[in-house]
Amino acid sequence: MRLLIVCLLFLASLHSCKSKRLFKAREVTKVEINTLLQDSLLNIRAIDLVKIMPEKVNICAFLTSRGEFGTILPNYLVKHTDSLKDRKHYVHKINLSNDTLQLNFRAMAIREKRGYGISIGNPAVLFSLDADLEKNKIVYQEVHPKAFYDSMDFWNDEEGMAIGDPTEDCMSVIITRDGGKTWNKLSCDDLPKAKEGEAAFAASDTNIAIVGDHTWVATGGKASRILYSPNKGKTWEVFDTPIVQGKETTGMYSIDFYDENNGFAIGGDYTQPNDTLANKIRTSDGGRNWQVVANAKGPGYRSCVQYIPNSNAKELVAVGFKGIDYSNDAGNNWRHLSDEGFYTIRFLNDSVAYAAGRGRISKLTFRE
Repeated sequence: MRLLIVCLLFLASLHSCKSKRLFKAREVTKVEINTLLQDSLLNIRAIDLVKIMPEKVNICAFLTSRGEFGTILPNYLVKHTDSLKDRKHYVHKINLSNDTLQLNFRAMAIREKRGYGISIGNPAVLFSLDADLEKNKIVYQEVHPKAFYDSMDFWNDEEGMAIGDPTEDCMSVIITRDGGKTWNKLSCDDLPKAKEGEAAFAASDTNIAIVGDHTWVATGGKASRILYSPNKGKTWEVFDTPIVQGKETTGMYSIDFYDENNGFAIGGDYTQPNDTLANKIRTSDGGRNWQVVANAKGPGYRSCVQYIPNSNAKELVAVGFKGIDYSNDAGNNWRHLSDEGFYTIRFLNDSVAYAAGRGRISKLTFRE
């Protein structure tokens, strides 16, 4: 019996060591950048990925500052590719603007059956998106001089939300429970009251983080806090953060959660992009408490941060107009990978991502 117990303990220790090795973070040292779309007139802050076959075949969808909805497809998904023999991808764009609506999109979400995008400014216009131009239609419109929607995301194929700056004394939150057919704005009676000068930044469409039924919304400006819902937007709490704040241009610009406990937010002041003081914060208790990390070091202002998939909440990539940065220790230390500027990034898998910015969309490959 004693010998059996010793053997079991030995096997358990081997399994423990194996698990530790499994989650040992890599050391990414470089990023390869392949430009897929280039147009100096475009400003792209809203992108999403459609995974047709997990981690193999994918479509990158995007919305632009000129009211365009587009997709980037591998050329073998296009039926007529005679003119594309020397190209590895195909870009298809349609214009959602018209003579009366000049739209500027900064937020979108793609689900299995359909996509959605919402414009900034007054009126705020939310489209149900389809590659067939005739099938694109407006499903929500809000006319208000203060209307300005910053980000959107979905819990599942039926339920989703978008958030925007306050039009009254709370953040604007609209929710769908029927797959995007109808959207309803929450009353300020059901939301935390906004502080003076508190709003959000439409910088990268990453003001919302969702894990299961849990939702975190990052605000910014003169006050920068976390709005948290444990039940898909039915009830809300609010948590303070130590990120730099106090000015209209300060606060959180982006938030991401790896799981229900581990989250990271980044921002700063885009008018002082090299300032690294209190612009990176982390939580390990679901957003109730946050700590400043990499203070006075690492990247300054960045508009987007994302966890790398399958990294045990250790690997992060941050992008902004000042470049691309990487951390493999949950944000304590950072490596500057590139000066190439982007506004937003989405990961396809643990090595490949798509990033968008001023005038371009690129495929990024991270290598050790």
